Amino acid sequence: MDLRANLEEPVTLRPLERMSLPTGIYIQLPEGSEAQIRPRSGLAAKHGIGIVNAPGTVDADYRGEIKVILVNLSNESFTIRDGERIAQMVVAEHARVEWEPTDSLDETERGSGGFGHTGRQ
Repeated sequence: MDLRANLEEPVTLRPLERMSLPTGIYIQLPEGSEAQIRPRSGLAAKHGIGIVNAPGTVDADYRGEIKVILVNLSNESFTIRDGERIAQMVVAEHARVEWEPTDSLDETERGSGGFGHTGRQ
């Protein structure tokens, strides 16, 4: 779903400035689920507006207002008005993991290859 800015008056993000913007939305997620706050591709492509901690996570036990931490990565100021779509929210189920210490891990073809390891040969 789209998240919209809930503002009393427009706010302007200067280049490289970040700001937490209210949405006016409060939710109660079922246990075992989370909401991810993601950038809108149009704002990113056209104006350089992104989310600092993308994707942001809303835990099932959070009861406060959902806010979006936007950042202006462009060279120009950008004004956000009340009701403007500023992010997207996706709700998903997740698994709860219990970790067990071990001295070895199963072998895979990739092994410990890190960033870029699975790219073009």
